[in-house]
Amino acid sequence: MSAGQNVSVVIPAYNEEKTIAGVLQTLQAMEQITEIIVVDDGSNDQTVETAQAACPTVRIVQHPYNIGNGAAVKSGIRAATGDVIVLMDADGQHPPEVMAEMLEDIGRYDMVVGARAMSSQATASRTVANTVFNLYASYIVGYRVPDLTSGFRALKADIARSFVYLLPNGFSYPTTLTIAFFRAGYAVKYHPFSAAKRHAATSSKVRPLKDGFRFLLTLTRLAVLFVPLKIFLPVSLFLTLSGGGYVITQLMFYRRFSGFGGLVTTIGIFIFMLGLISEQIALLRLVNSER
Repeated sequence: MSAGQNVSVVIPAYNEEKTIAGVLQTLQAMEQITEIIVVDDGSNDQTVETAQAACPTVRIVQHPYNIGNGAAVKSGIRAATGDVIVLMDADGQHPPEVMAEMLEDIGRYDMVVGARAMSSQATASRTVANTVFNLYASYIVGYRVPDLTSGFRALKADIARSFVYLLPNGFSYPTTLTIAFFRAGYAVKYHPFSAAKRHAATSSKVRPLKDGFRFLLTLTRLAVLFVPLKIFLPVSLFLTLSGGGYVITQLMFYRRFSGFGGLVTTIGIFIFMLGLISEQIALLRLVNSER
C-alpha cells in the first residue's frame, strides 16, 4: 500500500453483540486504519450500543430492518471515504492482524482476498460445496480461485464503487466482486490465512441447502452476465454435435433424414449465436462501467 493512503474498514453486522467489541478494540489499535464503519443491518440486540462503547470513534450506518449482508456491504462501500476499503465480518473469524499483511499488497494488486485454509471450513459438506464452487468459478474467470466466498478482502475504493450496482443484497456479494474484478482485468491476489473459530454464542446465518442452490444459480447468472460463451458454448456444442451425429447416423444406416436431429442441431447453432451476441453486450457493459 502506498504511503498516505487512507484505509476504511467496513464491517456488516447483524446481531453481533457478543463478538463485535473484541473486533473493534483490536482494529482501533492499528495505525493503518483511518476509519471504521459498522453497518448495522437491522439488528434486534445491542450490536450498535456495544460497538459504540468499544470504539467511540466508530461510524455507525444503520438499516431500518434486515435487508441482507450484501446490502450492508454496499452501504458501507458508499459511506467509506478511504482510498482502500477492507471488508471483514463482525463475528471474529477474520483476524485483524492478517489485514496488515493484506494491505501490503494493495498497490501491486487491486484486490487482496483472505483465502481460508481447508481446515477452517465449518463442516465437511461445506468444504465439498466450496470446492465445487471454487472449481466452477475458476472455469468462469480462467484463473485459479482458491476461496470464492471469503468476505475478508481489501480492495481499491474507486474500483469497488464502480461495481456496487452489481452486488446482490444477500451473501453472494464476494462471488460477484471476484468475477467482476477478474473479468474487468484487475489484478487479484489470494492471501492464505486460518480463520478463527466461531464464537460459541454465534452461529452461521447461511442455510447450506437453500443458500447453496441459490448460490449456484447466482454463479451461473454471473457467468452469463460477464462471460456468456462459457455457458452458451458447451450447451451449443453438445446440442449441435448430438443432433448432427443423430442426423448422420440416420442417413448412413437408414437412408432417411431425421427431422428431430435437424431441429436439435438448429437449436444448438441458435444458442451459439445467442452466446456471441451476449458476449458483445457483456463487453459493452464493461466498457461503460469504466467511463
